[in-house]
Amino acid sequence: MKALDYIAIDRLFFHDRPFMPDALPPFDSILFVSFGGPEGMDDVVPFLENVLRGKNVPHERMLAVAEHYRRFDGVSPINQQNRTLIAALRAELDGLGLELPIYWGNRNWQPLLPDALRQMRDDGRQRGIAFFTSMFSCYSGCRQYRENILDAQQQVGAGTPHIEKVRMGFNHPLFIEAQADLVKSGLQSLEPLRRATAKILFTAHSIPMSMAVNSRYAQQLFEACRLVAQAIGHSDWELVYQSRSGPPQQPWLEPDVCDRIEALPGEGTRDVVVVPIGFISDHMEVLFDLDTEAKELCERLKLGFVRVPSVGIHPRFVTMIAQLLQERIEQLDTRPALGPLGPSHDVCPVDCCLYPQTTPSRGG
Repeated sequence: MKALDYIAIDRLFFHDRPFMPDALPPFDSILFVSFGGPEGMDDVVPFLENVLRGKNVPHERMLAVAEHYRRFDGVSPINQQNRTLIAALRAELDGLGLELPIYWGNRNWQPLLPDALRQMRDDGRQRGIAFFTSMFSCYSGCRQYRENILDAQQQVGAGTPHIEKVRMGFNHPLFIEAQADLVKSGLQSLEPLRRATAKILFTAHSIPMSMAVNSRYAQQLFEACRLVAQAIGHSDWELVYQSRSGPPQQPWLEPDVCDRIEALPGEGTRDVVVVPIGFISDHMEVLFDLDTEAKELCERLKLGFVRVPSVGIHPRFVTMIAQLLQERIEQLDTRPALGPLGPSHDVCPVDCCLYPQTTPSRGG
């Protein structure tokens, strides 16, 4: 990004200068921000081109991923899952007396962020609070969304609403409770004698090491896994990764979920419980990488396989989103968080999750 763009992001999102919310109008809207996904085969290649624009991903890899979508007639479940989550959140917010309208914008496919911000502007909205469909801090899960919002604001032009974001919820008590409830149910599907010896593999999207070293992504993931395992009283667990897409010579976070599964029979493991803790919905990467590849590998190795659902619209997860929004909208002093890492920041530091690791301008 250009230095001028960093200055603009600084004014919107970062706290290297005094942040004065009292100088702004009250929050009057909510912006639900997500990744987006195709809803038919004609959408798949244009969608993937949006996702991979500017990234060093071989064209052959893009075509291979397009074939994954063909198994599902080109329809990613993410958009419908977002519609369902927004409806559940709407009901939860109504119960709290928070009647702010919810707008929805995606990074890569319709409804796109510029269209959402344009609608907000046309509806007279001046200040929105955003929820990103990511619980963990890294460039692609947080800062890139902030950059997407800035780009969309520049496209929309004059009158575009001011947008802030809620903090990351990776160690929020309700997120941990929702995950623990789902993992416990998954374990219950195993015979009692095999339940205690099952290996839990918590999975998350792998990212390049050059992205990971300037974020708290791996640290936050490990802490969330630890808190969930502690809550259910199961000590045999590991954090693994999936869905890497970069060139082989580029280091990414490891181990890969399937590489780890390959080694488990030799360690005496009989059952694998896979928990996509890094994802909030069962979208395409979960369906293909886990329900197809990991499951087929376990069947070949004669390992028992249990795939725990993502948090989706689990009631405690929906309540958590509403509480994250409420604490900012109503300027509450409480920031519930479990474990030693404490609550994530409301406003990101200026160098938060930089990728590539350049130094943003602090001028302006």
